[in-house]
Amino acid sequence: MSNHLKFFIDGAWVDPMVPALLDVIDPSTEDPFTQISMGSKGDVDRAVAAAKAAFATFSVTEHAERLALLKRILEIYNERYEDIAQAVSREMGAPIGFARDAQAWAGRAHLESTIAAFEEFQFSELRGSTMIVREPIGVCALITPWNWPLNQIVCKVAPAIAAGCTVVLKPSEIAPISGVIFAEVMEAAGTPKGVFNLVQGRGPEVGQVMAGHPDVDMVSFTGSTRAGIIVAKTAADTVKRVAQELGGKSANIILPDADLETAVRKGVEGCFGNSGQSCDAPTRMLVPAEWHDEALLIAREAAEAHTVGDPQAEGTVLGPVVSEVQFNKIQRLIETGIEEGALLVTGGPGRPENLNRGYYIRPTIFGHVTPDMTIAREEIFGPVLSILPYETEEQAIEIANDTVYGLAAYVQSGDLAHARRVAARMRAGSVYLNYPDWDTMAPFGGYKQSGNGREYADWGIHDFLEIKGIVGYGS
Repeated sequence: MSNHLKFFIDGAWVDPMVPALLDVIDPSTEDPFTQISMGSKGDVDRAVAAAKAAFATFSVTEHAERLALLKRILEIYNERYEDIAQAVSREMGAPIGFARDAQAWAGRAHLESTIAAFEEFQFSELRGSTMIVREPIGVCALITPWNWPLNQIVCKVAPAIAAGCTVVLKPSEIAPISGVIFAEVMEAAGTPKGVFNLVQGRGPEVGQVMAGHPDVDMVSFTGSTRAGIIVAKTAADTVKRVAQELGGKSANIILPDADLETAVRKGVEGCFGNSGQSCDAPTRMLVPAEWHDEALLIAREAAEAHTVGDPQAEGTVLGPVVSEVQFNKIQRLIETGIEEGALLVTGGPGRPENLNRGYYIRPTIFGHVTPDMTIAREEIFGPVLSILPYETEEQAIEIANDTVYGLAAYVQSGDLAHARRVAARMRAGSVYLNYPDWDTMAPFGGYKQSGNGREYADWGIHDFLEIKGIVGYGS
């Protein structure tokens, strides 16, 4: 509790310049469980000044020194692993098993992948008589979301550190306590002062100030497309680099040569994972029209097997969604799906019958969804799956790509060569064939309004580097 009301700036825990408190809500009870301080422009100015001062020396440290720091961060992260999992479960309602096995694991996995990539990373190469040098871009503002807090914090902070950058992090004010613990990890690992700074706060008061700050060289933002546009416009005045990982409405094409039972069941699990709060979730399931009714029966059975309830209870598969705002948005979209004529297969509006408080959503399946329906076009961010029938493979590909988003796509087939051919036509930054394991060495990022830039491993390190050509170097 001691650091919940403080910010981490220039190697020390400090009080905010203007006192202001925000309750942090446990979404399973709707009650506050702690408070954080809210930052202001003055706090951002302090943090950016510290990062700018630290950049002068940290940017020229040896590769081996930064590698050793990353390894110490990983060591301390593992020591605090259970604290991190408990914080994520409390602040965003993730079932504790999922918080350990996926949420906290993601942070560890990204540290491991960044370290592995960094050990082999080359910062210079001679091309003819020109030396190509990759140098740290500078002070980086990192703005991260609530849905995968450690995943997004680590896959920004770790490559920035590897590149030799200094950072100011603003985690989501909705799920901020895991960010506090991560700052404690950075402190305990001996991160040089000013290299890593943490300021809490809302987007308008802190995030936008960071994005527009003249001493910030880069903004890396993960969140909604709406907020990403605001960040990009704010950053444009100072012509800084902006990397964005934004929304998604990912299609999951089940081809006629797939095993329907397996493909549908795993598709439901993929959509409902993290209570549906993943930007790359396969939320649009496309099935051959002749299999549509059978697919609905399989999906209904799979959905109704998801136990919804207390995140700390044994056997809970789905916890609540993160906030009242999200709960109300999802309820509106479910009601819109019914009003627009989609078939409600299971679930629907309201909480599950055994729950009268907490932001719990009934696992919901819609069938006979058409591409023009709101639930097929808008990001719902809850455990709601839309199933769309298609007549031909060409039509399936057209429907899949008919979206403003392009973060991810999924293809299921019994013939890997067939799946690869369809994957080649997907307009998305990541395509997943037959539900593979999470690969933290693969690039992650989107096409179209799902953002720009790529995260994870060496892809993330590249995003935090400038490229310099020294012509005549080899003459």
